[in-house]
Formats: sequence, structure tokens, C-alpha cells
Amino acid sequence: MVARAMRGPPRLVLSLAAGLACLAATSLARADEGDDDGEGPLPTPTLPWALLQLAPSPGLLAGPDGTHFSLRWQVTPLLYSFGIHRGLSPWRVGVVEPLIRQAGSLELFVSPEYAAIGDRFASRWLLRAGVRSYFPLLSEGESLSVSVGSGVTLQRGELGATYEGGVYTLFGVFGLQVAYTPRFDEGRFAFTLRLRYF
Repeated sequence: MVARAMRGPPRLVLSLAAGLACLAATSLARADEGDDDGEGPLPTPTLPWALLQLAPSPGLLAGPDGTHFSLRWQVTPLLYSFGIHRGLSPWRVGVVEPLIRQAGSLELFVSPEYAAIGDRFASRWLLRAGVRSYFPLLSEGESLSVSVGSGVTLQRGELGATYEGGVYTLFGVFGLQVAYTPRFDEGRFAFTLRLRYF
């Protein structure tokens, strides 16, 4: 069943993610060899950053079976910014400054989600993962930006393709994401009020 679920777009997303990870590893290794362009160190995790990551974004899952409340977290293992100044490193691992993301970027994302579905705690968890790209519309993305993405959703041991879009404002801190997962009746549409600081 998992092999059947991996055909089509999910396999393409995994291929893109693997390619992006290989490209990043090569570029970061080259930077470590002494290619010093005057840029300071890349941002690293701190205690305030870690605490902000614990704050979930509220949302709703909607489908033929009804509407359910959800809480969603966002993790960015890897990001490449094509909107950053050429003299700076376009790569970010884990910690991403909002302006780097919203000015134009391509990211791998992992997004655990808790939804008020079913009667068992374990069955209420979903996991979304994939590739998302951001495009600035106003003020280099500070005032308004959009995103499109695709990935896979794991729910109750089954994988399904997910397609999403989003719009963001105030340096990317506030946004609305809409995801469509045709395979899951309980959460075919996901509406998330995204709150994100890094």
C-alpha cells in the first residue's frame, strides 16, 4: 500500500528534496574549506529560537466527514534563498531569518500536526513533509509574499500527496496556508493560520 501511495507527485517531491540536500551539502562543504566572503556566521539555534518553535499555528481540517481543529508546527531542515544578496550564503540549515525566506526561497519542510480526529491520542497525529517555494510580491516579501508547495502527508500509517499554497504579511510572521490532500476524507482541506518568527 505504501508503494502504491508513493507513485506520482510524492516520488517527485522526494527526488527534489534529495537533489536539494546534495547540492546544499556540496555548497556548505565548499564554504567550510575557506571561501570567506566577509559574511558573518550563519544563524544557529538559541534558547529563544527553540521556545518560539514550540508555539503551534492553529488551523482547521475540513472534509466530507466534518471540520476538526488542529495545531501545526513548522520545521525547516534546509532552505536555499534565491532572493538574497549575491555576496551572502544562500543556504540556511534549521534557523532561517524571515526576510531570507520571504524574499524568495526554496525549502524542505517537515510539519507535525495534531488534529481533533478520532478517539485515540496516537491516531490524532499527522506528519506533512515536502518542498515549498516563496515568492515576494511587495517590498521584497516584507509586506506581502506567497508560497506554493507539494509533499506527502502521513496519517494513520497511510501516505497521501499534498498540494498547498499560502499568502504572508508582516515580514512573513503572519500567513494563511491552504493544503489539499485528496486521499484523506477527514482532512481533505487544511486551513492554517501560520504564525512563524524564524
